[in-house]
Amino acid sequence: MMKHIYTSLDIGSDTIKIVVCELYQNKLNLLAASSFKSKGIKKGLISDFELATECIKSAFAEVEDMLGIKIKKVISSVPSFNAEYNIITGNVKILNEDGIVTSDDIIKSLEVAAKSITFNSREIVTVLPIDFTVDDNALIKNPKGMKCSTLGCRAVLVTTPRKNVYSVVNLLENIGIEVVDITLNEIGDLYSFNNKLFDEKVGAIINIGSDITNVSLYNRSIIVKSSAVNMGGKNVDSDISYMYKVDAKTACNLKLKFALAHKKNASVNDIVEVKTATQNILKINQFELSEVVMSRLEEILNEAKKEINLLTSKKIDYIIITGGTSNMLGFEYVVRDVFGDSANIGNVKMLGIRDNIYSSCVGNIVYFISKLKLKNKNYSMISDNEVYQMTSISSRKLSTSDSMLGKIFGFFFSE
Repeated sequence: MMKHIYTSLDIGSDTIKIVVCELYQNKLNLLAASSFKSKGIKKGLISDFELATECIKSAFAEVEDMLGIKIKKVISSVPSFNAEYNIITGNVKILNEDGIVTSDDIIKSLEVAAKSITFNSREIVTVLPIDFTVDDNALIKNPKGMKCSTLGCRAVLVTTPRKNVYSVVNLLENIGIEVVDITLNEIGDLYSFNNKLFDEKVGAIINIGSDITNVSLYNRSIIVKSSAVNMGGKNVDSDISYMYKVDAKTACNLKLKFALAHKKNASVNDIVEVKTATQNILKINQFELSEVVMSRLEEILNEAKKEINLLTSKKIDYIIITGGTSNMLGFEYVVRDVFGDSANIGNVKMLGIRDNIYSSCVGNIVYFISKLKLKNKNYSMISDNEVYQMTSISSRKLSTSDSMLGKIFGFFFSE
């Protein structure tokens, strides 16, 4: 029996994230997950091809060592810089003898809709179905199996500048990796946290990255707009570095290992000693350090809040905040100060990778599988022979830190 195994790649400015999962009985089984320090990536775009290539090769090598096989195919996110979201429509005749709508008819209607827009310097990333019409019946979510003569669709066409796509695809092809699908992390974030309640609501997701914070707007579980705040986790590091005259690495370590996101539970009695750039020993207390961190985090979230208000005048039903910075202790208090009770921190539901830096990566797999279901396709990125290698005791290097086989969560496919 075919195993359904998928690999997702998220090329971030700070870290390269790779997640490998198996779909079994409508549940995701995490096989491996890894994050690797990135180089040659700035604000989500590839700034140094050679540096980025070496970094991504190392990231794949780390995951391949966990699994015992070579990864040859991936779903990859591409930069959302200058992404556009256009509503499109299309109609097709149902030509089969019974007049029953099939998966092929649904895909054809979406293809016809996508061809209704012409552009020269942009590339299609994906098409997100909104709803369908079956003859005179409108606003149908899934028309498969229904009888009609004409099927119509309404969808969102997502495009980006071509360089966003080709820079990533060319890099991966150069190292022998086939890109079987592309997507945006903003789509992955929604699929990572989505639930049925979102289908009738307007909401936003804020993903605090290293260089930038992405703000995305969703209507009925479809992304409709996105923008970015030119601040992220590295700005927190810079503030610490400036305030205490320490290097960037020390500042980052202070943020990750000692500071709290909010001063509420920070202690003036907890002290850490660090060396300054002039080699002096400096004593830093947790309360003062947390005040520095909190100030920048509040600024980032307030700017994100302004972006949401610019994206829509509609009432926002939910706001989810994700990204690695949202994992900081006390971050929920900063969220509450800025948004009150209208926002929540995201929670990746997969055992083994509770860290929100993986939210986009996991969600992109969920989205890919949902497209396979729509197309009625049976597909895996790993062959049966490779599965045998992976599960062989002689080839797998099992440890609690590098293998998550058996960690299962039920997430998909509301029938």
